[in-house]
Parts: sequence; C-alpha cells; structure tokens
Amino acid sequence: MTNSRPLNTMVENGPTVLWNDSATISELTESISYGAVGATCNPVIALAAIKSDLPRWSARIAELAKEMPTAGESEIGWKVVEEVSIDAAKLLMPSFEKYKGVNGRLSMQTDPRLHRDAKALADQAEHFSSLAPNIIVKIPATQTGIEAIEDATYRGVSVNVTVSFTVPQAVAAGEAIERGLKRREAEGLPTEDMGPVVTIMCGRLDDWLKHVYDRDKLCFDPGYLEWAGVAVFKEAYRIFGERGLRARLLSAAYRNALQWTEFVGGKVVLSPPFAWQQRFQASDIDPQPRIDVPVDAHVLETLKTMPEFVKAFDVDGMTPEEFITFGATRKTLRQFLGADEDLDGIVRDILIPAP
Repeated sequence: MTNSRPLNTMVENGPTVLWNDSATISELTESISYGAVGATCNPVIALAAIKSDLPRWSARIAELAKEMPTAGESEIGWKVVEEVSIDAAKLLMPSFEKYKGVNGRLSMQTDPRLHRDAKALADQAEHFSSLAPNIIVKIPATQTGIEAIEDATYRGVSVNVTVSFTVPQAVAAGEAIERGLKRREAEGLPTEDMGPVVTIMCGRLDDWLKHVYDRDKLCFDPGYLEWAGVAVFKEAYRIFGERGLRARLLSAAYRNALQWTEFVGGKVVLSPPFAWQQRFQASDIDPQPRIDVPVDAHVLETLKTMPEFVKAFDVDGMTPEEFITFGATRKTLRQFLGADEDLDGIVRDILIPAP
C-alpha cells in the first residue's frame, strides 16, 4: 500500500523531526502541514525570501531608509532580514510552546562578514535571540566560530551551528555547546528550554568531494560519492551518543533521498529545502529507522582512499585551525558573503535608483 504522506509518518512515528530549510511564508506554511516543527535560514535563503515578495520588501526598504536616515545599505538590509525572520518565527510559536523550546524555532544566521570576530558573532547572536522567544542563531563552525558558539550558549542563546560539513567540526561544535551549557548550569542558569543543534551540510560535502574526484582524476564508482555525507552524519551521530553531547545533529543541503531515509529513527533534525520535501512527500517511500545501519563497508573503504573524505570522516581529521581551510567551508562562506553583497545591491537600487 502506497504511503501518501511519508514525512508526516516519519514525524509521527519516532524521534526524527522535520524543519523547513526556508523562511518564505508560503513554503513554511505548507511544510508545517507535512509536520515541520522548525525552520532554518541563511543569507542565501533570506535573500530568496525577500526576492519572493520583492514589492513588499522594496516598499519596506524605502520606509526603513526614511526611519534610519544615516544607515548604510548593509544595516538596512539586515534590518529587513530581521523582519523576514520575525514573520516566519510567528508561524512556529505553536510548536515552540508544544515542545517547550526544543523545537518551534526559526534560525537566523549571523552576518558572515563577522566570521573573524568571535565577540562580534556572539554579540549579534545574543541580539538576534532577543528578537523573538523562538529564534535560534546560526554561527559557523570555524575556529573563531567555535569560540563564539560556547560564549553565545553560555549567554543563553540557542545555537544552530552552520558552515559545518565534517565529523571534526560537528564534534568540536557539540563540545563547545556542552561547555557553554555546563557553565550556565554551574551558575544556576536555566538550560532546559534551550534547543541547540549542530548542522552537517551533507550535500555540500558531497559537492566538494565530487569536485575533488574530478580535479584529482580519481576513478571509482561515482555513485559512492552520494554516500559521503551520509557516512559523515552517521559517524557524528555515533560519537555524539558516545560522548553524551546534548545538541542534536541537523542534516541540511540535500542532494539525494539518502539524506532523508538513512537518518530516520535518530534523535535528529532533518531540514530539507522545500522542493525536496515536496519530492519526499509525493514518493511512495515508507520511512523506516536506518540511522544505526552502517554504510556499506566497501563503499566506506573506497571513500577513505580520498584524503579529503578522511579529513571529513575521522574525528581527528582536522584541527579547529584547519576548519577554515577545508574546501567546502571556503566555498560556502564565499557564497554567503556573496548573498550579503546581493542584498546590499537590492537596497542600493532602492536608495539610489540607476539613472
């Protein structure tokens, strides 16, 4: 018998939860009907949300320019991002109340231009956290970001670790969150209503390894590369359990259905882009628990012939100092910085229209 609503079935039957990888109101509303209990955002996604309702946000940018007469393009653009996020967060308040803060959160990402300044990242995270009770804040898994993640967690911010693709990044971030939580607890500060997550951008890791496969003229079954992000996520999940890290893992940047079906049954967050959710929901897949099913040994051993995969899979494959040098990290940071520039351009065209 065909399962007509597999995402709902997954959410209803186990600990795996669905978040929507978009702050666009129409997409989030439909995702909630699939069982979504949270949402993620980043500069690229925020830009897409603004472009999806550009007449509205163009008018709002013009209003903000009058309200903030000395503000520059970036300040006005980020004010719009705040308002986009607050609108989306309102839709998630029922889930936030139902799950007592563990779910029902809308992710906002810290400005990627601050990626070299831990205090600035933590300060902005604390500000974003104050905008609505159910905001969770993204901080990148770089060496500087790890410092900011601990600090922001200690301040009471629920953190969503981003720009994260590897086991060493995820574990370092999970341990930073744990240190922040323990510091709060040592001072009698509450932690039970916080909902930290550590993202692994599985598909972006796959993208990077496919680039390396071609660059280095490697030759093995290219289908094995579809399992790389899955293998990394499962290994991180195993280590989180072994070390008792309280943050949940979150799977993002989907490129195939394995990044859904292989993680069902785990106490994890799945955050597919909306278009992937539609494909999953329209499928006849019956999602069964597979988080503890290991990746085929031959596939894994073949992937381990790639030094870049070893960096990603082994918990000691990279030091925090090396996180910023990993190819997927550099590519993603540059893309997020590019989205910042594009948002500045939208604001510029409204403040100073072309002649």
